[in-house]
Amino acid sequence: MGKILVLTEKPSVARDIARVLGCKQNGNGCILGSKYIITWALGHLVTLADPEMYDKKYQSWRMEDLPMLPKKMQLVVIKQTSAQFKAVSALMRRPDIDSLVIATDAGREGELVARWIMQKAGWKGKTQRLWISSQTDASIRQGFANLKSASEYDNLFRSAKARSEADWLVGLNVTRALTCKHNAQLAAGRVQTPTLAMIVRREEEIEKFVPKPYYNVWAEFGAFRAVYRDKNNNPRLFERDKAESIARAVQQKKATLVSVQREYKHKAPPAAYDLTELQRDANRKYAYSAKQTLSLMQSLYETHKLLTYPRTDSRYITDDVVPTLPERLRAIAVGPYKEAAQRILRQKPLSVKYIVNNQKVTDHHAIIPTEQYVNLSALSHEERNIYDLVVKRFLAVLSPAYEYEEVKVTLSVEKHRFTACGTTTRTAGWKAVYGMAVDEEETEEEQRAQELPPLTQGQTVFVQSVRVKEGKTKPPARYTEATLLSAMENPTGQVEDSQLRSVLAQTSGLGTPATRADIIEKLFDSFCIERKGKEIHPTSKGRQLVRIVPPDLKSAELTAKWEQQLQKIARGQARDDVFIEEMRDYASKLVSAVIASDAVFTHDNVTREKCPDCGKYLLDVVGKKGRMYVCPDRECGYRRSISRTTNARCPNCHKKLEMRGEGDKQMFTCVCGYREKLSDFEQRRKSAGAGKRDVQKYLQSQQTQSAGAGALADQLAKWMQENK
Repeated sequence: MGKILVLTEKPSVARDIARVLGCKQNGNGCILGSKYIITWALGHLVTLADPEMYDKKYQSWRMEDLPMLPKKMQLVVIKQTSAQFKAVSALMRRPDIDSLVIATDAGREGELVARWIMQKAGWKGKTQRLWISSQTDASIRQGFANLKSASEYDNLFRSAKARSEADWLVGLNVTRALTCKHNAQLAAGRVQTPTLAMIVRREEEIEKFVPKPYYNVWAEFGAFRAVYRDKNNNPRLFERDKAESIARAVQQKKATLVSVQREYKHKAPPAAYDLTELQRDANRKYAYSAKQTLSLMQSLYETHKLLTYPRTDSRYITDDVVPTLPERLRAIAVGPYKEAAQRILRQKPLSVKYIVNNQKVTDHHAIIPTEQYVNLSALSHEERNIYDLVVKRFLAVLSPAYEYEEVKVTLSVEKHRFTACGTTTRTAGWKAVYGMAVDEEETEEEQRAQELPPLTQGQTVFVQSVRVKEGKTKPPARYTEATLLSAMENPTGQVEDSQLRSVLAQTSGLGTPATRADIIEKLFDSFCIERKGKEIHPTSKGRQLVRIVPPDLKSAELTAKWEQQLQKIARGQARDDVFIEEMRDYASKLVSAVIASDAVFTHDNVTREKCPDCGKYLLDVVGKKGRMYVCPDRECGYRRSISRTTNARCPNCHKKLEMRGEGDKQMFTCVCGYREKLSDFEQRRKSAGAGKRDVQKYLQSQQTQSAGAGALADQLAKWMQENK
């Protein structure tokens, strides 16, 4: 009897599967066992060929050679990982291998990783698919006991292949056309350009916005307060004289309670996490980037095996997962989660109405804890934060609703109407998981929740004091990564046509949960956007790029339609070859539009310093890690760091310090004027008695905070080595 080859996506997953299947002998790019041989990719081992592989003329970027439309897309082995591809390919040719199990990530991109390797290596044998949502030993065993035929996922592969080829055809052609036309490094794509357009559009709205003053009239009645509202129930007045006139009219006057309404209400817990919602909350609470959150989730999924598959767009589970919930609750019943988990376990049966919905689960269910018992001390600080978000949401969604009584009071004072409202908690329910009963945001124009005394209709009270509070209308907020992810997931607000909004609502929006983080990172890396605090600002390059790209390429409607077509292909409802032909035609139209355009691109960040390699004047840009000089010539690629933001704090004003200079001249600087040489910093650190453990903790924090990476971390690592 022959052996079974198992192809995983990463070495860490291969080791886990090998341990479960009893494979213990290390081989060349694999782990050997009596029945199974486990091998792995390193992400993608195979990719679509670059244009120059089809024709040598494409080695030079010339407008006359566009569009590039190969009759058949070719695959090439990625040079950096070619050794592992050779190892996998050799295993597929072994005569004792009877069948293959695809065990790459259970999703569209994971399917593409495996199928392209199989195609390039020439695999034609029997193939099965391992489809699991967590990496626990029990899940792996169950998955291998219920392997699927790979043919069930052929349409998923066709969808992934169509997505990749469409990106090649549209992205590479438009990027080359824009670069050749404007002699600048300009890139466009089917998802990143509409995303950039949203950021630019928001910035333009902010710039055009003119703040308008408004006024609220607040009356104090001793035990509570109320706000004036006009006949349209609006608390804002845009004329100061009118607001002050009302304030004078009601000062020290008697008020009658016209109505006292009490209403029982309940609020269901929020749904379990999908990837996008988790990335949003992690950005809001911890300022983690979308990519950083995904990386931490991957670690919790693959390495620690504590959470289920991260790249999901579902916020519910199916009925078949319900029997596993008690074991998952017992696994997390430690530390701060013990009391809530045990309280839920005492429910017979468990309340699952807020987490189970078979119709709303796609390839993978929501992100929830696995049955793996957790050792919280084994997690890094950042992993613990993400784990905490997921576990608390899991506990919340299995808890009862939050029940409260809402009281609304309307008062009449000299024929002017004032309102007050308050809430009284009956049952904290799921909010008890978060250690709070009420989570109301106070705003100036909306009535604030407050504890109200016993009040009855017809009762009279007296106005003790009145104040007019001035505010100003605010422009729309700039995007953060959290709000940008929301806008990408649901870009219907960018669309006026009701039918197109309906189309967008039925798709995953711009990109997928698995790709959105990378799209945002690409925009940062290409210097089209920059981060200031938590806010995302478009750069001059980004604004100009949106202005010069063909109009429909920055359309959220078009991009969402493409994603909808890809989903139809995955479900067998559309043909991938038809979609690709449409993309070939579309790429040709886009190139023609760029050629015909009279738009102009101008570098407004040119320095007076020349590139040491090619002699062109360098550009001054702001990247994720600080300022740098880069060469505008695409083929040159020279770049030099000017300053990097670190996590070291200024001893005077406590702001983050910048690192400037190179080599022995490296120096910390601060906006307040503080300066300190790196050598002096090291000496001060030693004098302060910082031990290796302190420095090690600092270095670990640097690894997950890109803003702090760089020279400081390198120097501290060197110090650690010298002081072993």
